[in-house]
Amino acid sequence: MPAFIVARLYRALPLVVILAVIAVAIYVIVSWRYTPAKAKEVLIKCFIVLNAALSILFVLATLYAWLEGNAFVADFFITLLVTTLICLGITFVCRWRFLKHNPNYRWKLTGRATKGPRKK
Repeated sequence: MPAFIVARLYRALPLVVILAVIAVAIYVIVSWRYTPAKAKEVLIKCFIVLNAALSILFVLATLYAWLEGNAFVADFFITLLVTTLICLGITFVCRWRFLKHNPNYRWKLTGRATKGPRKK
């Protein structure tokens, strides 16, 4: 049984490696250009969008494979779906921790808010 679980996770390894390379590239480029805190904020936003989009894609691919009666492909996409959902959950935990330790990123100006007058 454990070998079966390891074999399933092994199939998702290329996806995890690609996501890790994307994360390192985004963090290095944005932290070089701005600050490490801004890099973390951008990375969290990008990964929420990326993992949500991948999850939707893998749900649709799984449904299509089931409708076609292809159990192996459906099993493969379920493995990838679980991987992206775990990554999405980890991203939300990272976002929670980031906002806890960086409260200045918590409040953003909205369209209804106005800036006060400048002090001279």
